[in-house]
Formats: sequence, C-alpha cells, structure tokens
Amino acid sequence: MNTKTFASAADLEEKKVSFDQLSDHAYAYTAEGDPNTGIIVGDDAVMVIDTQATPAMAQDVIRHIRQVTDKPIKYVLLSHYHAVRVLGASAYQPEQIIASQDTYDLIVERGEFDKASEIGRFPRLFRDVESVPPGLTWPTLTFTGKMTVWLGSLRVELLQLGRGHTKGDTVAWLPEEKILFSGDLVEYDATPYAGDAYLRDWPQTLENIAALKPAKLVPGRGAALQTPADVQAGLAGTRDFVRDLYTQVKAGAERGENLRQVYERTFAALQPKYGHWVIFNHCMPFDVTRAYDEATQYPDPRIWTAERDQAMWQALEG
Repeated sequence: MNTKTFASAADLEEKKVSFDQLSDHAYAYTAEGDPNTGIIVGDDAVMVIDTQATPAMAQDVIRHIRQVTDKPIKYVLLSHYHAVRVLGASAYQPEQIIASQDTYDLIVERGEFDKASEIGRFPRLFRDVESVPPGLTWPTLTFTGKMTVWLGSLRVELLQLGRGHTKGDTVAWLPEEKILFSGDLVEYDATPYAGDAYLRDWPQTLENIAALKPAKLVPGRGAALQTPADVQAGLAGTRDFVRDLYTQVKAGAERGENLRQVYERTFAALQPKYGHWVIFNHCMPFDVTRAYDEATQYPDPRIWTAERDQAMWQALEG
C-alpha cells in the first residue's frame, strides 16, 4: 500500500458551493462533499444547523441567507461536537446555541483535543482559522431526547434518535414538511467518519431516521437529497458502509489479526465499493481503528489528539 498524505492535508482544491431551496422554510448550503450547513427560515427567526469550521467561512453562509431573508439568526444547532461543525458559531451572533446534553458533555471531555486534531487533519476546511475566537464553542441551551423550537408558527423538532457518528448526534426535523437535517449520521457520496462512532448502534439509528419517512434530507456531507428515493439511497449507502466496515473489522479481530492486518484487509475489501466517495482515504484509518477498538475492548471511543492521529497514521500507513 502506498504511503498516503496524512488525512486531508493534501486536499487544497476549493469546492463549488450550492444553495438549494427545499421548501418555503428549508435551505441547504453544500459544497461537493465538504461539511454542509442547514438553514430553517421561520416566521420571525432563522435557525442554522452546523456552522462551518471558522467564522470567516460562516460569513459565506450568512451572505447566502441574506439573499433570501433579513430575519434574525436566533438559533444555531450543533448536530454534534466536532470542530469542523461548531467553530464558526460566533459569526452568526445567535441568541442561543443549542446542543444535546451528550454533545455538551463531549465538548467538556474532549473539545480541546478535537479542535487541535481536526485543524491538523483539514487545513483547507479551517480557512482563516485565526478568526475563531479563543476557547471552545459552548452551547447555551441543552436538551435530552427531544426539544421543540417554534419559529413563529413553524415547528422544529430537535431529536436524538440514537448513537451513531457520536453519542450526542442530533437531527432537526420539520414534521409538517417532512424535511430532515441529519448531521453526519447520514452522508451521500461521502465516506462516513467513524473515529468517534458507535458502530453497533448506528444502523438502528438510521432505521429510526427512516421511520420518520423524510421526503427530503440534508446529509452531513454531499448533495441535498430532494426525493424520497434519494433519501433512501443516502440512508442505505451510509448503513451499508457502517455494517461492511464493522463486519470486516470484527471478523479480523476474532481471527486474532493485529490492527494493521485488519486495516489492510478491510481497506482492500471496501475500496472497490466505496473508494470513489469523498474522503475515503482520509477516513479509513480512523474508522478501522475505532471499529477495532469497539470490537475488542473499548465500548466508548477513545479521545483523538493530534499526537494520536499522527501515531495511528504512521502505524497503519507508514
């Protein structure tokens, strides 16, 4: 196996932004597999779902929002704790930053480590990183399980449907319009990152999303899914990847193979089906490491530090 450039350090090409209107109230800001941002425009206020990685990058989202509404951006929802999703929050000057209590707990436990780790992995996604204010992005409002936010007469349900990408994953659901913002629980033509995942739980969480019967869905990465058939494809692709990953790794661990052997075998097994997805080479070392941990002795994800990132990469790709 050729030694690959660490994570996404070599990914320097700017991506083309799309801003899609999904309904009278819902918009998707997407960029060819880069992290997505969702926008909900209510009667009297706007909610933003996931912020972009820096305040400088969030300014482009705000420019797009201002093309369709001048209503105040009152709410920012963090679908989970990863730096690439949360560090742009200050740009919106929201009244409330909302997250699940589980997400809040993860920020307390590992937010600083995650920030340093992700900035090292994705230099392009942290453009103008000096625009990030000191410290971490802290939720001002937390909930457990379910919370309803009213934007005037528009009902927005914030739901924890199960663990998957992280233990704190939150989706935003517009029940009247059947539109769901999934965060990184669902990806489309993009490789799920599973370094902080609960791989055994994730497929059931996707079934819980499917049970809502979304007509449209904004994934964490990839194009907005604008028909029920596209939604099904996004859910199925994510579920298949997670299952294939964990099944391969668990079988290798049960054979007594070491992590590097399991990694090489799993990479070879998954590459033909998923290798064309965005960030496949980036994600696989992290994903296999977490799957191996979960299949052996670590029910909960271990903290990734910048140092652990590099040591793991060297062990599997060096």
